[in-house]
This record gives sequence, structure tokens and C-alpha cells, in this order.
Amino acid sequence: MDHVHRRAPDYWLILPVIALAGLGLVIVYSASSIVAGDHFGDPAFFLKRQAVWVLLGGCALAVTHRIHYAAFRRYTPLLLALGVASLVLVLIPGIGRVAGGARRWITLGGPLTFQPSESVKLILALYLANFLTHRGPGLENWRRGVLPPVLVTGVLFSLVVLQPDLGTAMLLGLLTVTMLFAAGARLSHLLGLVASAMPLLAVAVFGEEYRRRRILAFLDPWADAQGAGFHIIQSLLALGSGGLFGVGLGGSRQKFFYLPERHTDFVFSILGEELGLLGTAAVVLLFALFAFRGYRVARRAPDRYGSMLAAGITTMILVQAIMNIGVTSGLLPITGVPLPWLSFGGSSMLFTMIAVGILLNISQYARETPPSGGEVRPGDPAVARRSR
Repeated sequence: MDHVHRRAPDYWLILPVIALAGLGLVIVYSASSIVAGDHFGDPAFFLKRQAVWVLLGGCALAVTHRIHYAAFRRYTPLLLALGVASLVLVLIPGIGRVAGGARRWITLGGPLTFQPSESVKLILALYLANFLTHRGPGLENWRRGVLPPVLVTGVLFSLVVLQPDLGTAMLLGLLTVTMLFAAGARLSHLLGLVASAMPLLAVAVFGEEYRRRRILAFLDPWADAQGAGFHIIQSLLALGSGGLFGVGLGGSRQKFFYLPERHTDFVFSILGEELGLLGTAAVVLLFALFAFRGYRVARRAPDRYGSMLAAGITTMILVQAIMNIGVTSGLLPITGVPLPWLSFGGSSMLFTMIAVGILLNISQYARETPPSGGEVRPGDPAVARRSR
């Protein structure tokens, strides 16, 4: 394949990223200014750090969008090994840093930390795209086509659960099932996989007291309004207080030490309080635009690997957004998954931007028009799916 860029990247794909990252800086500052001023004596403490990560992420995007996406295939085994190693290292006392009852970060020096699970999301998408491209029609076979990626995901899932971070672990599982489906794995195999995973998920959820309390709080938050249900209730109060137009930027009341994790996992709640239903709807539409353009790139990619990788990256970001918005609006139990480009967090911002850079590179090779209904081409994930 020619490694020269054939056209400009899909700028409609980058538009929602720029808009969401810019809005994220504004909302992170508004949501965190009170706690930052109280704890660090600087209302812009978190804003400055988020701005640095947006800048670094933008630089990473600019670099990766110039690297031909096929170049990542040769480094996939190494990246997967590094991902597993980092997940093991973070569990070792003295290396992994504990915060909020979880051991999810490795201190790099000074205030710099690295969250391995954020990189593993992208690494898994790269691995699955490579494996599913290599196996092709072999996906019909459970042992050769489906079992290997399931085992790899199982290892990553287990290590992430030990941190503990069940939300990210579930995201890895959803990403694997989605990419297997897109690649043409038998529906009966996937349904069997999901069914067999349910008991294990139930053990993971109900085996820990705090997770069991979160599920009960999700079902009835008012039964423990000052305990497990506090997050959800305060989040709903924030969203409800915003009404249609919001109380105005900077006017949030929930940020005055009422809503926990106001600038990280629950930043969408502060956004809804200050910008109202119109603001939250705009954010949802921006994610919808990103998803539409991302899957469009996957459909028009010139080869199967490009299709699989574009679909995986788009799914990774979209599912994460759905999980976060679902939690803050009370539609899903609390998972601790950040909202891409809006939540405060360096590792999340950096690796999400790297993923978008790869997606932009694929868009530079995409066909002008998708293949016709009767045309068979290697790049179309639907080609592998047979009518059953």
C-alpha cells in the first residue's frame, strides 16, 4: 500500500474533538475552582494541568496522524506486553499509587502520574484489529478465531479489576465483543460468550461490599441518601437545577463541596447545571457527530485492518462517553469511567488524542464513496459476516 497521504484528513472528525476539549477546559475550571482554591490556594490549579495535557495530547495527535496506521501492526505484540506489564506494576506497593481506595496510577516523578488502564484501552483495540485482520474467515472457528482474543481480554480484565476498576474492565469486554461482531464472528459464539461472562461479572459485582452498595443505590438511591446514593442524588440535583438554559457558567452550587468528583467522573453534571439541557444536548450531538464520522471512516477504509482499527477506536471512545453520561444521569450504576475530553485527567486525554490521531490517519486513505452492496473488498468488516 502507498504510504503517501492521498488526501486531507476528515476535518469533520476533528471538529467535535476540538469543541469538546475546549469546552472541557472551561467546565473543568468552573467545576474545580472552589476545591482547588481551598486545597491548593490556586483556583486555576486543575485548569493549568488540564491545559498542559490538552496541549500534549494535541501534539501527540499531530504526530500520530502522520504515521501510517499500518505501521502500528508490527509493534502490537510489544505494546500488548508493555500494557500487561504496566497493569502488573501498578498493583505492586511502592510503585502503584493509591487514591480513593484504588491503586490505578504509577508516579513518574513529582506531580506526574500515569494510569496504565487508559493506555490499555487503545492497546486492546490495536491488538484486536491486528488479530481479526490476520484470522479473517477463521473467526468462524471458536478455538482459533474467538478464544485467543477472549483470553487476552480476560487477562487485561482481571488485572484491571484488581486495581479495582470494574468500569474500565467492562469497557474492555464491550470493546472485544463489539469488534468480534463487526469482524464476522458467529452470533451464537458471541451470545454464548456473553452468557458465560454474566456469572463472573455477578461475582465481581456482588463479591465486594462497596460494589453491591452501588448497585442497590442505583436501584434506589434515596434508600441510602447520605451514603451510597449520595453521588447519584447530587448528580441528579445538579442536572435538574440546570433546567433548559442552565444557571450560567460559574453559577453551579453543587461544586461547593456537594457533588463528589465534580471535575472528573461527574463533570457532565456540572455542565448540565451551568449550561442546562441545551448544553448537555450539544455535548451528546458532538459525540454523535464523532461516532458518525468515525464509523464512516471504518466503512470506507481501504483494507480490513483499517476498518477494524477505525471501528475499534470509535467504539472505545463512544462506549466510554455513553457509560459516563449514563452514570451521571442515573441510567447506569457508578463505574468511575471519565468522559472523553471533558473530564480532568492526563492519561485519558493523552491516549484518547493518540487514538484520534490514528483515526485521522486512516481517514486520509479512506475511499471517497463506500463500496456498493454487491462489491466485496477486504476492508469492509461486513464482508466477513455470512448470512446465517
